[in-house]
Amino acid sequence: MVGGERIELPNGSVAWAPCYIGKDCDIGADVSIGCLAHVGRDVVLGDGVRIQGGAYVADGTQVANGVFIGPNATILNDRYPPSRDPEKWESVTIAEGAVIGGGATILPGIQVGTNAVIAAGALLTKNIPNDEVWIGNPAKFHMSRQAYEEARE
Repeated sequence: MVGGERIELPNGSVAWAPCYIGKDCDIGADVSIGCLAHVGRDVVLGDGVRIQGGAYVADGTQVANGVFIGPNATILNDRYPPSRDPEKWESVTIAEGAVIGGGATILPGIQVGTNAVIAAGALLTKNIPNDEVWIGNPAKFHMSRQAYEEARE
């Protein structure tokens, strides 16, 4: 398979080869999965999710509608790797409209709130509330999502 080949998925979704999509995934409508991305088993991707190239989404991750996952972001599920025991894994939940910056890492069991933003390169070690922007290692509150949107304009 030649890199960059478009792979049509159900519901108007697309993936770009080479990438990995695990078994028993639930992929919503209008999803895009970038080249070299890894989407593990039993992952749920809501409508309009964008996963950029090189991102790693661990088994069991729940991603709501309209989430953006930047390039080389890492979403983990095993707090004590390699446990090889799915009973010990802790799934990550990412709520609607959240943005995960490139190279960010989310530790197992974390919940990312609605419209939350994790900055590029941040290490998320605890849950983020709705409408907040967190940066750094470990990630800490930086600004509101409203201030973030104003800065983008």
